Amino acid sequence: MYCWDDYKHETPQWFRDAKFGLFFHWGPYSVAEFGNEWYSRNIYDKGHEARAFHEKTFGSTNAFGYKDLIPEFTGEHFDPEQWAGLVQLAGAKYAGPVTEHGDNYSLWNSQINPVNSVKTGPCRDVVGECFDAFRTRGIRCLATFHHQWLWGWFMGNDMEADVYLPENELYYGKILPLETGRYIPNMLPDREFCQQWRDKVLEVLWKYSPDAVYFDSRANIIPDMYKQQICEALYQRADTAITYKQFDFPEGTAVVDIENGRFAECKPFPWQTDDRLEELPTWSYVKDPKYKSAERIIHQLIDIVAKNGNLLLNVGPKYDGTFHSSAVAVLKEIGDWLRLCGEAIYGTRPWCVAAEGPTVMRDNNYDIKKINNQIELGYMMESSMESFSAQDIRFTQKDGAVYAMALGWPSDGRLVVRSLGTGSGLKTVTSVRLLGCGCPVEWVQAADGLYVRLPETQLYAHACALKVE
Repeated sequence: MYCWDDYKHETPQWFRDAKFGLFFHWGPYSVAEFGNEWYSRNIYDKGHEARAFHEKTFGSTNAFGYKDLIPEFTGEHFDPEQWAGLVQLAGAKYAGPVTEHGDNYSLWNSQINPVNSVKTGPCRDVVGECFDAFRTRGIRCLATFHHQWLWGWFMGNDMEADVYLPENELYYGKILPLETGRYIPNMLPDREFCQQWRDKVLEVLWKYSPDAVYFDSRANIIPDMYKQQICEALYQRADTAITYKQFDFPEGTAVVDIENGRFAECKPFPWQTDDRLEELPTWSYVKDPKYKSAERIIHQLIDIVAKNGNLLLNVGPKYDGTFHSSAVAVLKEIGDWLRLCGEAIYGTRPWCVAAEGPTVMRDNNYDIKKINNQIELGYMMESSMESFSAQDIRFTQKDGAVYAMALGWPSDGRLVVRSLGTGSGLKTVTSVRLLGCGCPVEWVQAADGLYVRLPETQLYAHACALKVE
């Protein structure tokens, strides 16, 4: 048995500097444009709305199951250069398509799994082509794996469905007891499943050399030995990272990821939140989509970065490989802000104070209780999100300067930063500059704070950033 102490790994500097990444849920589930990325699972659940939609649209799951959506997943307009351009437009520094979701559909040229995007569907090496396009633009490459969910993923309560036909094992895996679909089933994965789980990851590592590997939750059902073998392969390069959820890897061996979550306080260790641009409870493209505002994402990013974290944001492409114009517009707006104020984000580290202001935050994670609810309901449970004001300020530091970012623009143009007053025991402020603006700002440092008069006209939306030396 290996010892986890042998796989302690320092988070690479590039990951800590990058702060913002994008990933893309895309697969045969995108064809239906209904519900969410759990469509492949939910259609086998009698009584679920996804099943009713599937039967009305495609027919019964006995005659037309999930596997029959694969030929419809054409991706005829998939253009990795456009995907790379979108990553750059948004200001993200690392990115990747969902390498394999829980549906046993691999988006790379796999010799292990014949159900892949090269032999079927788009007939394209989605991972390989994206990585090539990203790297030409200096974007770090991320591979995300969700395939531990395949154990019991398709085992619904319709025993007449095509998933229970032995000849379809290639698409759906072995026929298993219904209870294997639980988060922690009594019947854990067998040796064959675990070996293939590991070998899929290793194949991607050897073929494409990702800079980071993301594991969705439920990797705790895979024995440590297989996860350690992945660490051993990936960590041969010091500048690589693994992210994990819940307690699926031991502390210090990888970067903890809190889905749809935040920490209330700054953490001494690097961490990541993965969240979605989609406003509706889906990570994949659905008909009539709705997207969160750029302001909401920018505030989230600022808050996370101030507390030593990264934001990995999802946006789902349409089945043909294109993106909804509204999603592109929001990502551009985020990128526009970062092009003005990214100096306060990229390459920074936490300051001695992470936050000030009236809004009270609490730790929030997509925990096991919410996962179990999602398994039962077939969709994710939403968490409330705090609304910030211009009095809520977040701090970072870099190269001797402190950055103070107000999560809004004061209506009267006057900003007070309490943590930068002389009474806090800090050194005397010598200069204050508003990022994204060539004009000087008036300021005075008093005992109870740094008082700054911003330009009368709001120069840009969502948040303002001061560089203080």
